[in-house]
Amino acid sequence: MIHRFLPAAALALGSLAIFGAPPAVAPAAAQASVDGISFDAYLELLKARALGEGVRADTVARMTAGLTPNPRVIALDNNQPGSSTSRGYPPMSNYIATHVDAARIGRGRSVYSQHRDLLARIEAQYGVPGAIIVAIFGHETSYGRVKGDFDLARSLATLAWEGRRRELFSGEFIALMKIADKGFDRSQLVGSYAGAFGNPQFLPSVYLRLATDGDGDARADIFSNRADTFASIANYFRDAGWRQGQPWGVRASVPSGFDASAYRTRLVSPVCPRVHERLSRWMTVAEWRAAGVVPQRPLADDVMVSFFQPDGPGAPAWLLTGNYRAILEYNCSSYYAMSVGLLADEIVN
Repeated sequence: MIHRFLPAAALALGSLAIFGAPPAVAPAAAQASVDGISFDAYLELLKARALGEGVRADTVARMTAGLTPNPRVIALDNNQPGSSTSRGYPPMSNYIATHVDAARIGRGRSVYSQHRDLLARIEAQYGVPGAIIVAIFGHETSYGRVKGDFDLARSLATLAWEGRRRELFSGEFIALMKIADKGFDRSQLVGSYAGAFGNPQFLPSVYLRLATDGDGDARADIFSNRADTFASIANYFRDAGWRQGQPWGVRASVPSGFDASAYRTRLVSPVCPRVHERLSRWMTVAEWRAAGVVPQRPLADDVMVSFFQPDGPGAPAWLLTGNYRAILEYNCSSYYAMSVGLLADEIVN
């Protein structure tokens, strides 16, 4: 996500570590930094930087004691798919069927019902619907059940040392030291191999910027505290520009013979271009009505929306509001954003 990128980078990078079969560990000879610096020498540089940015010496010591590079982290990172040159896309319907299934819907409804009053309070404060918050919680960690077990200090130090994205991961390592300085134990600071952690799978820098105390105890515990988790997700979306009172999108009726290509966007997004190129140009609901595309739920005529029919003519179509783009800020994937929105709708239906 290097627009607002975080935590999406870690989510995309870390998903294989949590949900996929790990690749074989690369040979020891392959475990080297891009510039040949030894791990121990680079770790000393990280320590000095953390101390220079105000982290206590005892925190740095306990968070770096015994650190060695983790070859599995490098193998997982090297196994990430690169940018495809193909313009084809897997069917959205298949993805939705497996990610907005009966089990996830049922669990989401249970969580929503259990915390209805808390979610209503957070929605009133942040303007973000409780169902969206719960849907994120469900997608990121299966409602808190799958959060990863990698030692974050070791993972982030490894990725920073390896060097291909040193600026990103060295910054996240320093942010992690600052979180530890707040009194969190190293044993608690575990997550995905690429650094995402807690119920919302925030990267450390995102935690420092947006994690929120949701219950008034002056501590933002996104590991086990539901109030803090929900408030932190809501704060992320508010920061991403969520517009209160608007849906993320609505199903749309499309006239026979409608030519979606006539409304293709002319803009090239500086971030996640393959995601944004699939959306049409943005027009008002009234303009789409004039073109024959009609929302199936109430949506004000002056709302700006984009047309999206991911599986082509004859398949379901949606008009997406700016709030869909806020979901993309969390993870820049249309498959992810659509499944979050549809799961949220199912949770409250």
